[in-house]
Amino acid sequence: MSSATKAAGTFSDTPQARLEKYLERQPAKGGVMPLTPDASTRVYFRVPWKRGTAVAAVYPDAFDETVQPYLDVTRLFLESNLPVPEIFDVDGAAGIIIQEDLGDNQLCKVFETASQDEREALLEQAIEIIARIQAATTKAFERDSICSRLAFDEPKLAWELNFFFEHYFGSYRRESLAHGQAAELKAELNDIAAELAARPRVMCHRDFHSFNLIMDPRRRLRIIDHQDARMGPATYDLVSLLLDRVTCSPSLAEIREHRLFLLNARERLDLAAYDPDDFSMEFRLMTVQRCLKACGTFSYQTGVRGRIDPYEQFINPMLVITLNAAEWLDRFPVLQRMIKERIRQ
Repeated sequence: MSSATKAAGTFSDTPQARLEKYLERQPAKGGVMPLTPDASTRVYFRVPWKRGTAVAAVYPDAFDETVQPYLDVTRLFLESNLPVPEIFDVDGAAGIIIQEDLGDNQLCKVFETASQDEREALLEQAIEIIARIQAATTKAFERDSICSRLAFDEPKLAWELNFFFEHYFGSYRRESLAHGQAAELKAELNDIAAELAARPRVMCHRDFHSFNLIMDPRRRLRIIDHQDARMGPATYDLVSLLLDRVTCSPSLAEIREHRLFLLNARERLDLAAYDPDDFSMEFRLMTVQRCLKACGTFSYQTGVRGRIDPYEQFINPMLVITLNAAEWLDRFPVLQRMIKERIRQ
C-alpha cells in the first residue's frame, strides 16, 4: 500500500486503464467487468481476486489512505461488527480500493419477488442494523472517526434544501419563482433545517435505502456506500429506508409499526429512550427534509446530467410523500401549496 501524493486531477489514464495497470501486479489474472455506476464520481469494476472476485472502487483522484473517508468509516463499522464489505487492498496513489464482492442482489431487487411476510422480515433486519449503527456512536467519537466530526447541522441541512430549491425548480422544471414566493419558501426551508439541527444526534449511514443494502451469497444483509456517515437525527436512516426511491408510500400503520420497531431495537441495545410521540414528530419533519433532499438529487441527475432513467420516476412520488408529512404536521403552507400546484400539472 502507498499514500497518495498526487494533486487532484493529475491522472492521465482512464479509470479502467489505471485499474488494469494495478492488476498487473496481482497474481490473479482475468478481465475486468464495469459495474453499473451510481450517482457518485467513483467507478466500480468486478475484478479477479485470488480464487474468486472482488469489487474495485476507482476514485477520480489519489488519496491519503490514513484519512480517506470510505476507509475510515469502514474500519469503524468493522470494529463495531457492522456488516460492511471487507477491504482487501488499497493503493491510494492510484486511487483504488479493492473490497469484498457481495454480489449484485440489492435489497430493492429482492423486494420485487418477496412475499409480504418476507419483505417485512427483511425490513426488520434492516431496521436492526440502523439501531446497531446508532449504537456505534460512542465508538465513533472514541476513535475520532471522520463521521464523528461531520453532522447534519443547520448549514448542512440548509445546503441540501437549497440544492432542492435550485435543481427542482431550476435545473429540472426550468422555472423562475417570483422573488416574494421564493423568499417565503426559503423561510420555511430554513425553519426545517434549524429544527432538525437541534434534535439529538446519533451516527447515521446517510443513504440507508434498499439500493445500498445487499443480500450476500449467504443471504445476509450487508451495507454499502457508507463513506458519508455522519451524526444526525435518530429518524434519518429510517426515513431513508422506508421512503427513499419509492413510487408508493407505505401506509401510516406500516410506518408507525416500523418506527416502534426501531425504538424497541434501540431499547434492546440499551440506547437512550425516545418518547414515541416526539419520535413520530421528528420522523415527519425528517421526512420533509430527506424527501426534498432526494428530489433535489433526482432533479439534478435528470436536469443537469441527463440521467432521466432511473431518477425522474421518483420525483413526483417523493413530493407526494413530502406533502403528506407536511399536512400531518399541519405546517409549511407555502411548501404545501407549491407542491400541490406542480404535482397536478
